[in-house]
Amino acid sequence: MTLLILWRHGQTEWNAAHRIQGQTDTPLSTVGVSQARESAPRLAALRPTVVVASDLKRAATTAGALVEVSGLPVTYDPRLRERGFGEWEGHTHAEATERWPEAFARWRRGEEVGEAGVEEIDAVAKRMVEALQEVTEKAGPGAVVVAATHGAAARFATVALLGWPMALAPTLGALHNCHATHLRHDELRGWTLEAHNVV
Repeated sequence: MTLLILWRHGQTEWNAAHRIQGQTDTPLSTVGVSQARESAPRLAALRPTVVVASDLKRAATTAGALVEVSGLPVTYDPRLRERGFGEWEGHTHAEATERWPEAFARWRRGEEVGEAGVEEIDAVAKRMVEALQEVTEKAGPGAVVVAATHGAAARFATVALLGWPMALAPTLGALHNCHATHLRHDELRGWTLEAHNVV
């Protein structure tokens, strides 16, 4: 069976300030760097065979911590980026609520936003699944693939890979920084959820 680990990046200053990042290329904070360094040996103990990452700095740097302890190379794939949040990026949640009250309420309910240039849920899920299926198929049966990515992107990918209706995405708790979702794949059952929000 293949093990796929969707690993959220470490904390950024924008995370701490509840500022919407999306595809804005923010770096890890000092806390985030420490989180990645603490998390990496635990992932290395799972004996990964492949490391892939979003090309945004916060995910790429997080993956780098695993590379340091595992000695594995890393490849970067822009399809693993966070959901694009358009005009919301750079705003705090409070600011977005004030400026786009109805749209932001839809986002909180897990619905499509439909304005402000926010990327559609299905589009995020599609690019994530394409990237993850490509890397796991290439890695082959028995591989342990670590994908350093982002919270919303990982959630939509998980729901899509499991074949759940996307309306159930809000029921899957948000990934904390440097926490992971573990998915298993075998020929008979396809993808199954092994663990969620684990360190």
